[in-house]
Amino acid sequence: MANILKTQEVNELQKTLADKREALRAFRFGGAGSRSRNVREGRELRKDIAKILTELRERQLSNTK
Repeated sequence: MANILKTQEVNELQKTLADKREALRAFRFGGAGSRSRNVREGRELRKDIAKILTELRERQLSNTK
């Protein structure tokens, strides 16, 4: 995933971030009360969001120097 993030443009990263956040929101509220949902899916979504935010922050810091 990290290789893919480095090749994407900033606006593509922001769109991907919005999509991942929406998927995480749907995951959290979609299966309310259900015990059979895949917990790993939520964990992976949070990690992907963190990777995207890290890449955006690194680019922001490199542009200011």
